[in-house]
Amino acid sequence: MAVPFRRTSKTRKAKRRTHFKLWHPTLVNCTNCGANIKPHRICKECGYYKGKEAVKIVE
Repeated sequence: MAVPFRRTSKTRKAKRRTHFKLWHPTLVNCTNCGANIKPHRICKECGYYKGKEAVKIVE
């Protein structure tokens, strides 16, 4: 079995592990109803986008 010739340094190990992080989506508040939505999307709660009604929500 192959064995590393030199020990992996702390810096090299940290550079490799920078991508092992938790990720959460960015959320913004809807300007009309205040619900949490993804940016640049129509609000699923009220159907508004940028202060204007984009979609009629049928209840």
